[in-house]
Amino acid sequence: MTDDPTDADRDALIDAAREAAARAYAPYSGFHVGAALLLRNGDVVTGANVENASYGLTLCAETAAIAKIANEGWIGDLAAVAIVGGRPDGAALAGAEAVHPCGRCRQILNEAAEQSKTDIWVHCASGDGTTVESYRLSDLLPAAFGPKDMGLVRD
Repeated sequence: MTDDPTDADRDALIDAAREAAARAYAPYSGFHVGAALLLRNGDVVTGANVENASYGLTLCAETAAIAKIANEGWIGDLAAVAIVGGRPDGAALAGAEAVHPCGRCRQILNEAAEQSKTDIWVHCASGDGTTVESYRLSDLLPAAFGPKDMGLVRD
C-alpha cells in the first residue's frame, strides 16, 4: 500500500479511522477525530482524540495511535495513516472538509515514519466521506527534523 495505494485499501483505512472517531472523547470542542495506522504486516491500529479541561493536555488522534504502536514496539512498522474528523451527527460524522494532521502530529508521524524508513501515505478525509486527499508525509512536512538528524536512523 505504501507505493501506490488502491482505492479499496485507502478506503478501508479511512473506515477504520471513522470508527475510531466515533469513540473520541471531545466534550469541549465537539470535534471528533480518528486516526488509523497501517502497519507493514497489514495490521491496523487506531486512536481517537481525547480532550481535557486543560486544553494543552488534549491528545490528538494521531498521537494516541502512535503512542499505542510505540508501546507495543512497532514504532518502526508504520506504512500509512488515515485521519477523519468532524462533528458527530448521530452515529455518523458530519463535515465535507478533509481533516489534516496538525503540525505537532506531523512531527510525531515523522518520527515513526523515519523509524520505518518510509515516506508514508497520509490519507485525510472528511467526516461525511465526500472528500479524500492523499499526500506523502514529506509533502506535508518538508525538511522535517527527526531521528535521522540525531544519527538514530541511517539510510
